[in-house]
Amino acid sequence: MRLKKFAAAALLGVAALGLTACASSITSTVSRYQAMPAPQGQTFFVVPGGGMANNGGLEFQRYAGLVAQQLQARGYSPAGSASGATMVVQLGYVVDKGQVRYVEDPFYRSHFYDPFYSPFYYPRFGYRSAFSYGWNDPFWYGGGVDSYVEYHSELDLHIRGARTNQPLFDGRAQARSTSNRLDIVLPSLVEAMFTNFPGQNGETVRITIPTRPKPRS
Repeated sequence: MRLKKFAAAALLGVAALGLTACASSITSTVSRYQAMPAPQGQTFFVVPGGGMANNGGLEFQRYAGLVAQQLQARGYSPAGSASGATMVVQLGYVVDKGQVRYVEDPFYRSHFYDPFYSPFYYPRFGYRSAFSYGWNDPFWYGGGVDSYVEYHSELDLHIRGARTNQPLFDGRAQARSTSNRLDIVLPSLVEAMFTNFPGQNGETVRITIPTRPKPRS
């Protein structure tokens, strides 16, 4: 019995490490269509483009600022208003309310009686390991099904010529995560969107970005 308790404690410690690793990066699918001109003095202004961005306020300003920093780093200059810019950047984003996912706990099934049992497969994390636990793991209280909440997030970016409304860039970054915190998800989606910006016209790529949550005061 003491050995079982020790093993359980050891596995719990490994589980905590596993969760930290899973939360340390976000993999997103990024689709981009572009006809961006090379930087030659163009100016831009970021406006709300749908979803939660339409709420405006300080929240939108924070993420619009991240987009502005990325564009400035690539040679484009911010304008004081949309009317004074040569390009209008529409930024939209959303995180859904989440969906509960259920997976079977492989440790609950006895390998003595189940020929299909494998202690090295844990479908929730997508790889084989004997030490892959999630929070609320029923292993600790005799269950057989694990559950967690999966959130879907999306960031849309559209750049248009201010005077002609000509489309210059259409991009979409989507991700799934176990966090719905905007300060964790959106900075990673913005960085993914601008990785190798503007990219190849019509490409869809998978990009993994470390998460950088905003420090709490």
